[in-house]
This record gives sequence, structure tokens and C-alpha cells, in this order.
Amino acid sequence: MKNYIFDFDGTLADSKQCGVIATQEAFRSFGLEVPSEQQIEHYMGIPIEVSFKEMANEELTDSSFEDLLQVFRKRYKAVENDTLVAFPHIREVLQQLFQEDKQLFVVSSKKSDVLLRNLQALEIDAFFKDIIGSDKVTHYKPHPAGILKLIELYQLTKTETVMIGDATFDLQMAKAAHVFSCGVTWGSHGKEKLLSEQPTFLIDEVEQLLELGKK
Repeated sequence: MKNYIFDFDGTLADSKQCGVIATQEAFRSFGLEVPSEQQIEHYMGIPIEVSFKEMANEELTDSSFEDLLQVFRKRYKAVENDTLVAFPHIREVLQQLFQEDKQLFVVSSKKSDVLLRNLQALEIDAFFKDIIGSDKVTHYKPHPAGILKLIELYQLTKTETVMIGDATFDLQMAKAAHVFSCGVTWGSHGKEKLLSEQPTFLIDEVEQLLELGKK
């Protein structure tokens, strides 16, 4: 495997606490029914522009919905420094892959500026050749637009490319793009849920990412 495309939340970084705090506070401030931790975690792999509509118990006007997103983003930024952490051994594994001349990318449901800010805060941004946030595609996960954009930009060979993620959305995206998929069990969706998507690989430990390079 030469090309590694990573999801961010739940794959590279543990952002669960950050996401839960910001989401619950945003919903509470608008008088909406506050989603449970489990609900929020389930939807973490797709953009808030989609997930918040799924979780809201009532219809919001376009302007109110935009205000809700802004409150979430403001709150997320306020708590991210204290709550966002890279999963153990992620940095070392990325560094080794980088030194082995693997091409590393990120496709995330975050906006690109937030994604870059988070990667920089975790000091892993330098390992990635490019990042694709939700603002760089016209269709969100599980649509394969993010992967296909990278394939086109960098002339990637599909049979040498793997999408790595903790959510079924990532695996569905890989399947639709006709690249290999790798589910990771340390994020939001459990092993059974990931297995239902029949990923090419399923791993429980970060260090197992190094073995994909030998495939």
C-alpha cells in the first residue's frame, strides 16, 4: 500500500469529549432537546450540516440553523485545546509511514481550516501531503467525493490506496471509490458495526497500520 487516506475524528484524534460538550451546549442554548452522548458519537463521522438536522427534534429556519452551527463551532474552539488528543502511538506511526515514503492524506467532515488547526495543535500536520475538509467537496461522506478528488489531484492508483476510518461512513466511502478500506476499532463505531460493511482490513491497534504498508 502506498497511499493512506485517514479520517480525523475517532481515527487520528480522540475528539469525542470535545464534540459532545460543544454539541450539547449548542442544542441547549437553542432550547432544543439535547442529544445523548451515544447519538452524537454515532454521527461524528459526517458534517454537522447533516448530523445536526438528524439530531434536532424540531425544524429550524435556515438562519437559526446557521446560528446553531456557529455556536457549536465557537464552543468547540473554546474547549478543543483541553479535550482534543491524538490517539496513543499515532504520531510515531505517521512518522514511520512518512519516512517509508508513503503518501498520507486526510479526508474529514470538518471544515479545512479547523482540520488544519487541529492537525497543527497535535503536531502531525507535516506528515500529510494534502487535506480535504467538507468545504472542498460538493458531496459529504459517505459519498466518495473526497477520495476521488485526491485520486484525481495526485494520480493515485486505486489498488495502492486505502481509506482508514472508525465509522461505517468511511468504509462506505472507500467502497464507493473502489479503494481498499480499513476499519479501526478505537473510535466511535464498534467492531460489529464496522464488520457489517465488510472492510478490506479491520485493526484494533494503531501499530497495525504499519502492516498495511506490506500488503
